[in-house]
Amino acid sequence: MEAVVERACGLDVHQATVVACLLVGEAGKKPRREVRTYRTLTRELMEMCRWLEEQQCTHIAMESTGVFWKPVYAVLERAPTPFELIVGNAHHIKNVPGRKTDVKDSEWIATLVRHGLIRPSFVPPKDLRRLRDLMRYRRKLVEGRTAERNRVLKLLESANIKLASVASDVFGTSGRAMLDAILANSKTPREMAELARGRLRSKLLDLELALEGSVDEHHRLLLRLQLERVDELDVDVDRLDAVIRKHLAPYKQQITLLQGIPGVDWVTSATLIAEIGADMNVFANDRALAAWAGLAPGNYESAGKQTKGRTRRGNVHLRTALIQAAICAARTKGTYLKDKFHRLKARRGSMRAAVAIGHKILLAAYHILSTGDSYKDLGEGYLDALDKHRTARHLVHRLHALGFDVTVQATSTTSLPPDLDDAVLAPG
Repeated sequence: MEAVVERACGLDVHQATVVACLLVGEAGKKPRREVRTYRTLTRELMEMCRWLEEQQCTHIAMESTGVFWKPVYAVLERAPTPFELIVGNAHHIKNVPGRKTDVKDSEWIATLVRHGLIRPSFVPPKDLRRLRDLMRYRRKLVEGRTAERNRVLKLLESANIKLASVASDVFGTSGRAMLDAILANSKTPREMAELARGRLRSKLLDLELALEGSVDEHHRLLLRLQLERVDELDVDVDRLDAVIRKHLAPYKQQITLLQGIPGVDWVTSATLIAEIGADMNVFANDRALAAWAGLAPGNYESAGKQTKGRTRRGNVHLRTALIQAAICAARTKGTYLKDKFHRLKARRGSMRAAVAIGHKILLAAYHILSTGDSYKDLGEGYLDALDKHRTARHLVHRLHALGFDVTVQATSTTSLPPDLDDAVLAPG
């Protein structure tokens, strides 16, 4: 006889109410059902917790719907008698269509957990949940700052100030000094160009021409407001970074190891720790982690035919950070990830290549956190060395296409296939 949970509860959580359905009964017998509805106020959630303790409930399941499940989970987590808390993916435990009520939903969840049919989602411990909140809010602040900077650039273009065409960083030391001068309206374009520092001084004539615009008073008003907003966001990000670094203190060693991966800086490594934690035992293997993050290739087969290779939905915060890291890794000279990115980009496009490299970065992070070993780069020539004959044949064919008659001479340690004879390179 199948093992069943004798005392299981399903929660249908909403913003204002939570419906609890308790099923009590042995395997093979129809369970006793009791349904209660509570408001999601803390006092009533604690009352629900006491009721479940009195009923000796052992397993409680709920859907991960928005943020509404989090306060319910937090109250049940603090119960004197620990429950087995299960947070399930809402897409995986949908009820039968046509039977949709709150009571039916809670009973369906209770039935699934009673028979062990809900796959629990990963819910990190409290300290990592706090770090998650901080890192996710930091991302929003940075996105807001980027949006405000883009508004500044758009405003400058509308006033025919072409500073972005000459300076690579409009918000650097030189660019910010010129923006302040535009606000003050006290300098000529030539005087504003003289505010340039460093290598930008080699473009003084271009800067003078770029700063000859038609800036009106309403442009200055908007520019002042936008720059003030950018400055405020800079301060907020710096304050948040200081708090985040304190929360990362227990994970200093893991952060250092993760930064050894090309393209991974302290922000990406902090995002990895916040989203997946430092204990990899919660994931079955590296492939399960990649699927959870939404970076593994999709699997869609019907009638023996494989279609749709798209990645499935996953952790958007982790996925975004890893794709950004992949783009940075693609610019890191002499690395395996850069070579792999450009090979994939030629066949599949830059976005698919970035997703694939993000996948590889996540797998590397999994093994680093699992073993505590440092990252060892395979090198830019690793893929060529995998099959030297194939690489040599490919290069010879490319030279033939360019109009050269080519033959290859093997060294004492290298053997060549029969179609590559000993000879030298000569123009055709």
